[in-house]
Amino acid sequence: MSILKIFNQGARRVCLLGVLLVAAASVYAETNENLLIRLRNQMAQTSDAKAQLAIMDQVGQVGTFQALAFAAEWLGNPSKALAKSAAKAVVDIATKHPEYNGTNTRAWVGRALPLVKGETKARAKAYLLIMPKDEPGYVSLFNGKDLTGWKGLVENPIKRAKMTSDELAKAQVKADETMRKDWAVENGLLCYVGHGYDNICTQEMYGDFEMLVDWKLDPNGKEPDAGIYLRGTPQVQIWDLSRVNVGAQVGSGGLYNNQKNPSKPTCVADNKLGEWNTFYIKMVGDRVTVDLNGERVVNSVILENYWDRSQPIFPVEQLELQAHGSKVYYRDIYVKRLK
Repeated sequence: MSILKIFNQGARRVCLLGVLLVAAASVYAETNENLLIRLRNQMAQTSDAKAQLAIMDQVGQVGTFQALAFAAEWLGNPSKALAKSAAKAVVDIATKHPEYNGTNTRAWVGRALPLVKGETKARAKAYLLIMPKDEPGYVSLFNGKDLTGWKGLVENPIKRAKMTSDELAKAQVKADETMRKDWAVENGLLCYVGHGYDNICTQEMYGDFEMLVDWKLDPNGKEPDAGIYLRGTPQVQIWDLSRVNVGAQVGSGGLYNNQKNPSKPTCVADNKLGEWNTFYIKMVGDRVTVDLNGERVVNSVILENYWDRSQPIFPVEQLELQAHGSKVYYRDIYVKRLK
């Protein structure tokens, strides 16, 4: 065998080894958030009973609150085997993560209780007996059916505060009419279907909180762009990374409108355009922490008051989902108030 052939074979082996190592590293590096997104996609694409059971078994091992909520959706499934598998997943996640305790979690464990047996049933009973019943925990802001709990955007917090109650009420009626034209529920998803720049706002006000929300930009939209307003203030940015002309290559999750404090995320953690992404957002006082798909991209950074930079951030205000002229989807929107 010639030296050239030996070299080429060796090179191919090294190349193959490199591919395998990269693939292994990719699998190893998959966050729980991205694992759940992948499992949800697989569940939506199969009707095979065995495959569904295998997927649900993996969901039970993910351990995120979104995995808990997803498993709970299957508790009433006509397939008894799948419902039982979902029940075990609910109990496994809830009992391993007491920090998820709340009204929803206790209700899900209660629904799962008749479907599980043995040690799993014992853990479910103990959970319902021991966990505090006065903690609301993560509360859903979107019911997947309609726009209950949401309202249209009236000006900004400073201008709203200067309005009389009558002025605000009249402006709110008009804003709600616009909101119902621009926002809709499509296949259980909260979707922006308008053409302008309009936010949908929570009816309730929030101080310190933790927020979970899944989002997806439409890859066919014109200049995909969106964001999350915290206490009425822009914003945790959502980008199409290809829009390098506006600096989107830095990635989503940054506090885009900051001037003195960091405005960019510390790393790019976005999934491919058109795929789902998961935000975890924590706000305490004026400081914001953001995880994107399980990666910390903002760590306790001060959010500046965009509307009047001489003022600190508002201590209590509404939360807003932004659309920026392009279609955007949101799902699994949960908020937990912090004491």
